Amino acid sequence: MHTMKTTVRSLLALVILASMSLAQGPAAPTKGSRQVPPDQNPAAKAFDDKAITLRPPNGEKVAIIMFEDLECPDCARAHPLVMEAKKVYKISVVAHNFPLPMHPWSFQAALYAVYFKNISDKLDAGWRDYCFTNQPSINGENLRQYAETFAKANNVKLPIVLDPNDKLAKTVKDDIALGQRLGVTYTPTIWVVNNNTASRNDSPFVEVLPDRSNLFQLIDQLKASAK
Repeated sequence: MHTMKTTVRSLLALVILASMSLAQGPAAPTKGSRQVPPDQNPAAKAFDDKAITLRPPNGEKVAIIMFEDLECPDCARAHPLVMEAKKVYKISVVAHNFPLPMHPWSFQAALYAVYFKNISDKLDAGWRDYCFTNQPSINGENLRQYAETFAKANNVKLPIVLDPNDKLAKTVKDDIALGQRLGVTYTPTIWVVNNNTASRNDSPFVEVLPDRSNLFQLIDQLKASAK
């Protein structure tokens, strides 16, 4: 009987507290809520982040910026078209590493990409092309062998331990964090960007649709609105 009385008192207390909350109106939205004012919502600041980070290299008016996974089949399919656009328009392609957890050797391949990029941009681009070309044959066990073959063909010697201080891993993780901050959820994610950051109405970056049939058209558009 004592236990039942205690339970009844507890239920009454909860009812009273709920009534007080309703009388005071809804609670203020938290920072992660959809009701957060736009100027306090991290998602609403994506434009500003992109305007800062998604820009062509210094001195260039238009470029392609992409987040890719070297084990991703769709990245391999997109690669020739992106390279063709680079050749036709004579523009830069800035590739960020975005290895996905579902792909077992993609992170290690990204480490090699960073290692080669630290030597030269040409080696980085060559390694990416090499991975995409040989993607069906590469696996976690033979990736090192492919990297050594590529390095030897380019007169580069790989260290026995590729990343002893995790510096390469940090660079890859920084790329992943940047992609996440920009809302990247799949690979390849490709933007055409120009150097015009004047206003929200004249966006300096346009994401290429998944079918990528509009890539050349977007480059033309962004070139026309570049400074």
